Amino acid sequence: MYGILCATPEERDALRARLRTDPAPQRFGPTEVWTGDHDGQPFALALSGIGKVNAAAAATLLLAMFDADVLVFAGVAGGLNPNFKVGDVLLGERLGVHDFGLMAEGAFTSTRSGLIPIGAPALTELHPVSDAVRENLTALRDRVAPLLPARVRLGTIATADYFLNCRETRDALHSSFAADAMDMESGAVFQIAEDWRAPLYVIRTLSDLAGEDSHLTYPEMAALAARNSALCVTELLDLLAAQCVAARA
Repeated sequence: MYGILCATPEERDALRARLRTDPAPQRFGPTEVWTGDHDGQPFALALSGIGKVNAAAAATLLLAMFDADVLVFAGVAGGLNPNFKVGDVLLGERLGVHDFGLMAEGAFTSTRSGLIPIGAPALTELHPVSDAVRENLTALRDRVAPLLPARVRLGTIATADYFLNCRETRDALHSSFAADAMDMESGAVFQIAEDWRAPLYVIRTLSDLAGEDSHLTYPEMAALAARNSALCVTELLDLLAAQCVAARA
């Protein structure tokens, strides 16, 4: 069972346009879940809502109640790397939360999410996905690159509970963590996926460049970016299904 997550209605609509789902969702508190199948492979698609708490709760729901053994998070993100452009697709090979840590003497130190911050080492780089996930992301990149006008790359995605609309912070995050993009969910889902030992595939299309004008460019680009990510999700499901067939042969 594939567990697919998205945060916003635009992302949900883009995914449902490409995936065959039941017409009405099941509701679990604030989370809506559509079930369906893709070429005979069952999946559950959750609209988590925005932010780390919502995303972690929805991921746990898919793992515990729908027996998802693979998680996919698809949607949009803000770009941090000056070499990326709006519309480019980023496949997360390093993930993590950067706004968890220790505040002392007027200074904040990021530490790994989920650990007691006191005495924990400072977070200097985000966390790599498994070798198997990275190999599949590389294969996905090569598979979808001819299908999109935008560039498709593997990269690093930082997560925090704020919408980034600040050039100075954008540049600092890129410098401190070699982060290529920022979202509000992926790092939290990565922590849940690690705890459940489930592979996680994060697919993000850049809807803005996280600068002073991000709030202006995001609304007009979000739907287009969500469609790019949704296309990648169906291609990923096809890739994973082919691997299952090959393994049984």
